[in-house]
Amino acid sequence: MVENTPARETAGASDVNVSKDCLLVEYATIGILSFIKTSKSKKPKPPEALRIVVVAPDLVVSDPDDEHAKSQAERSRALRIGLLENGFNLIATLPGDVFLADRINQLQPDLIIVDAESEARDALEHVVFATRDARRPIVMFTDDSDTSHVKDAVAVGVSAYIVDGLASSRIKPILEVAMARFEYEERLRSERDQARSDLQDRTVIDRAKALLMKHQGLTEDQAFSKLRKVAMDKGLKLSDVAQRTLEMADLLS
Repeated sequence: MVENTPARETAGASDVNVSKDCLLVEYATIGILSFIKTSKSKKPKPPEALRIVVVAPDLVVSDPDDEHAKSQAERSRALRIGLLENGFNLIATLPGDVFLADRINQLQPDLIIVDAESEARDALEHVVFATRDARRPIVMFTDDSDTSHVKDAVAVGVSAYIVDGLASSRIKPILEVAMARFEYEERLRSERDQARSDLQDRTVIDRAKALLMKHQGLTEDQAFSKLRKVAMDKGLKLSDVAQRTLEMADLLS
């Protein structure tokens, strides 16, 4: 009589292995579904709204018969409403006075808008003064079709000079273009400054090498190696070591 017990034991072990494999597949499936669900639930964080300061007069009209003042106030109100409707963060409305620089320094806005109908030229001078150390994009809105001041405004740092552009649908693209232009110009400015700095450094290093070659009888490579070694030993920039070498030579001459 042949015993079938081992065969049954083998079959039982196989069933256990199959069950384990099924459980692993099930756990993996649950994990994948959970990951997909979590990924769908995580919405991308929306970009922060631009923090904007508007330089404009007070909306209060002291003389009810002053139609020009009433028109300016209505225009300024429309600008602010348009900013809010387009999702911008209007953090303050400030007068264009001598205190503007301190207020902008405290608020640190991303962009400044000048209401050009409110003593625009004087206000612009205060805005330019306020941003001389920390440059920011400046946008001017005006209803004045006289563009004789455009060149002057752009020359002092205005990113966009907009005539009759207070329609709510136009405000967002105008400010986005102004920001893009400002960032592009800042990148060009940075590259220009870096190139100028590199040129000055090379000039100083060349002068220091020539000095060492003359007074110590070194070749150009030897003079450069000597400057570089001192810079590495002292933890200084090569151009700084070269400048100190020239200054020391001036003292000893």
